[in-house]
Amino acid sequence: MSKAMRIHRYGGPEELVEDTLPDTPPKAGEVRIRQRAIGVNFTDTHARRGDYAESKVLTAPVVIGMEGMGVVEALGAGVTRFAIGDRVGYAARPLGSYCDVRNFPADACVRIPAAISDTVVAASLLKGMTVEYLIRRVYAVKPGDVVVFHAAAGGVGTIAGQWLKSLGAEAVGIVGSADKVELARANGYAHVFVHGRDDWPARVLELTGGRGAPAVYDSVGQATWESSIACLAPRGWMACFGSSSGAVPPVSLEQLRQKSLILTWTRLGEYTADIAELEACASAFFAVVASGAVAPLVHRTFPLSAAAAAHRLLESRATHGSLLLIP
Repeated sequence: MSKAMRIHRYGGPEELVEDTLPDTPPKAGEVRIRQRAIGVNFTDTHARRGDYAESKVLTAPVVIGMEGMGVVEALGAGVTRFAIGDRVGYAARPLGSYCDVRNFPADACVRIPAAISDTVVAASLLKGMTVEYLIRRVYAVKPGDVVVFHAAAGGVGTIAGQWLKSLGAEAVGIVGSADKVELARANGYAHVFVHGRDDWPARVLELTGGRGAPAVYDSVGQATWESSIACLAPRGWMACFGSSSGAVPPVSLEQLRQKSLILTWTRLGEYTADIAELEACASAFFAVVASGAVAPLVHRTFPLSAAAAAHRLLESRATHGSLLLIP
């Protein structure tokens, strides 16, 4: 039998309840993973609340979560990329990482280098691969670029600040409160501004001689949308990858026409859609971690049974780095 945290209906953190599930062998193409650590991400809170457009009324209990790592215990038919005993990590659908043992598609897993610890992988694989595609493939950051990254003191933001610095960028971090300024600075941001206190669009324009930033990476959404657009340079990229403050309002193409702006809403799954892309993305992230250029932060760990407490802390915006569940 395995233990899992499931939701029986959409709602608040209290809807996460511990259930015992029967063990099942892996199907063809799957590996059975004995999990060692599980990442907690904002996308998990959206899944718990039923925020996504594809969400429907629950017809059965659901195990949420899309990031974890562990050791391969069994192989389904046709699996040749891995062997029993391999350490693997994943950051993808199908949901279901909030458990101690699970079956998962082998083609969505990556082998973990020996030099990378369990906690670093679970705390940062989803976040690190997100940063990789944003700053290397959506808008490929060049040395000297002044780019803006929101939620700069969070799990994704701290990785982004370190990686951007290693690329020679002049990263501008936007944080939600004054107590997060120094943390963002310590993680690579050359300039840090507080949303709601500082006129950061004007400051970005000052830093760029009035031109604006070539890219803004925004996971906040509704609260920052207008200001993010305002600080972009002509032909600048507005890269949305989350909506922690609520959905972005309906977009008028007229807003983009004024400066020939490029708007994209991105999802990690579209940038790791095949094995070659997935392995290249993960390898690039593991390389910057192994080099010391990026050191992911773990804010706090919780036992799996305390997933609700982890969600409450994450939604409080009081975290400085990543949260983990330990089975």
